Amino acid sequence: MGRAGRAAVRDNLPRLRDEWRLDFVVVNGENASNGMGLSGDHAKLILDAGADCVTLGDHAFDQKDMMQFIQSEPRVIRPINYAHGDVPGKGFRVFEARGGRKILVAQALGQVFMKRPYDDPFSAVDQVLRSHPRGGMVQASIIDIHCEATSEKMGMGHFCDGRASLVVGTHTHVPTADTQILPGGTAFQADAGMCGDYNSVIGMEKTEPMRRFVSGMPKSRFTPALGEATLSGVYVETDDRTGQATRIEMVRQGGRLSQSGP
Repeated sequence: MGRAGRAAVRDNLPRLRDEWRLDFVVVNGENASNGMGLSGDHAKLILDAGADCVTLGDHAFDQKDMMQFIQSEPRVIRPINYAHGDVPGKGFRVFEARGGRKILVAQALGQVFMKRPYDDPFSAVDQVLRSHPRGGMVQASIIDIHCEATSEKMGMGHFCDGRASLVVGTHTHVPTADTQILPGGTAFQADAGMCGDYNSVIGMEKTEPMRRFVSGMPKSRFTPALGEATLSGVYVETDDRTGQATRIEMVRQGGRLSQSGP
């Protein structure tokens, strides 16, 4: 989320990759550029910091250069159900992790409380998982469900249980306390939270959002908060043979939130 979130990734991810011996890292970069979308330069910063894949979201193309950048950088994934027609980029990809293991990453946009009528995320994810069975064609599979409603995120988790290694929600900026492994061996958390300054209103400097809540009247644009950020996310271990999750832990490093990790 904005400059503070980019700094948290840049300053912490290289160290965490080494300390936690991470084989594969996905970063949601949806709000990295001034809180609205992701520019090509900021995508490069996140990838150079150690991300293997960067996912987007409903603001995927708010930064206009992403329309061209995503066509030349396959490590950036846009939502699979973003729109009908010719949309640049891909909604899923199979990556090669350390040791030659194959990792599927896909992202879908939810429909509940979202501003645009996106295509059905469940049928889109179902098609990808059917063609990429975990423990078979891929050693692990990750679904980023980018949506507003926790009920829809939980629905996607149960829909993918037994087929995906991890289903994790993004978009609402606040880490949820429901980290678990579902009965079919799929790790789940409804929202990973943001990498950003939590002394804020979901990453935005507090004054303008609070004014609008109280008075209903806008005065200026929202601007990202610039205090020390918390790097938020999830840590997952999986079984290469089955693709099942064997461990999941919340990640909160730095900033204001209570600290956690593997």
